[in-house]
Amino acid sequence: MQLGGRTDPLDELVIPDGTRGEEHDLVTDGDVLVGGQSTVEFGVRGKTVVAGERVTFDGHIEAEGDCRLDMWSSVADNVLVERDAYLGERVRIDGRLVVGGDLDIGDDVEITEGFEANGWIVIRNPMPTVVFLFIYLAQLLRIGEEEAADELLSELVEEEADEVEPLAIPRGSTVSDDAWRVSAPARIGNDCRLHGNFRAESIDVGENCELFGSLRARGDVTVGEGTVVHGDVTTRSGTVALAPSSRVRGDVSCDALTFDPEATVDGAMRARGEMTLARSGNVDEV
Repeated sequence: MQLGGRTDPLDELVIPDGTRGEEHDLVTDGDVLVGGQSTVEFGVRGKTVVAGERVTFDGHIEAEGDCRLDMWSSVADNVLVERDAYLGERVRIDGRLVVGGDLDIGDDVEITEGFEANGWIVIRNPMPTVVFLFIYLAQLLRIGEEEAADELLSELVEEEADEVEPLAIPRGSTVSDDAWRVSAPARIGNDCRLHGNFRAESIDVGENCELFGSLRARGDVTVGEGTVVHGDVTTRSGTVALAPSSRVRGDVSCDALTFDPEATVDGAMRARGEMTLARSGNVDEV
């Protein structure tokens, strides 16, 4: 998975390019990573879906690749997996589990409407994939198979380079049609269409997005070119920056405001500090 050079893929909310909300589903072309003790009040559709401990999904899961649910996680509907599935101890699925490949399942797993798998079914405590890879690599190096270890690492890096950036939800977050609440920075890619009010440490929105909700952060908020925000944009102690052709269908309230002449704000603009007009590389204080 391409993690953008960060050591921890869950140190910020990352919504990749083209992510969209469709009725009650959150749909992305890449992987979905959910930190432990989070609540996702959507159905989720993506490539590989990975959830930490005690994650709650209030809808279904559809994974084009693998699906891994750590212990004590729960899903309120069906789980459909095209490849392999890994369920930790005491996972609960209030629907049906359908797996196209192998099923690796821990103790005391509850699946209300039963399950089917086209491959092997192993009932035990599944080993996390990352741990398995480290053990395998360590074993290859121990027996002197450096060339084989290098080939395995090269294959992993090549696979990662071709993949879409994953949708990453930090630990302890709540994601719903009403609000996306995270205690970390939030980064939204280009061409996204999403519902819900965003609450984060800082918010960076890409180009040509449509967000049906407000943006509120402690730090800076950036709204990219051609993006429309159907709500207020507020920051407690940061700067709001509005790019060309961006539009805020509400009020803007911030410590400092930087905006392009082609940006539009339908409501009031309030800045406790400087209000700056940036045009074609020139900056004018208003």
